[in-house]
Amino acid sequence: MGLIRYLAKEALREIGNKSREFYEFVLPPVDMQIDDNNLTVTIDMPGFNKKDIKLKIHGNVLSVKAKKDNEELSGTIIWKQRPNIIDKKIRLPIRIKEGEENVKSAKYADGVLTIQIPVADGGKQISID
Repeated sequence: MGLIRYLAKEALREIGNKSREFYEFVLPPVDMQIDDNNLTVTIDMPGFNKKDIKLKIHGNVLSVKAKKDNEELSGTIIWKQRPNIIDKKIRLPIRIKEGEENVKSAKYADGVLTIQIPVADGGKQISID
């Protein structure tokens, strides 16, 4: 009976690890909206510290990296899905204004990262007949 219980426990632990890896790949959820010549990107990243989040823009790709220390948990861990690492590259649907500063502002509060990026002039509007 002990061997079966051990194998079941190991199988559940492995499923939990794969599940967390899946969430690290898919998460964090991202919202984008354009208004007043700014693209606002909102990313849910609960549990991370502001100092552990790194942002970079290259071309029209926003790179978000974050890593948090493993928490010391006591007792038996039944399920653990919250990501410890975020490494996400987001293709932005706009042209970025050229210059040294690509980001107008970036704020992290209550587990939500909000980034405002100035949008380059899209050129002349083309009417469709």
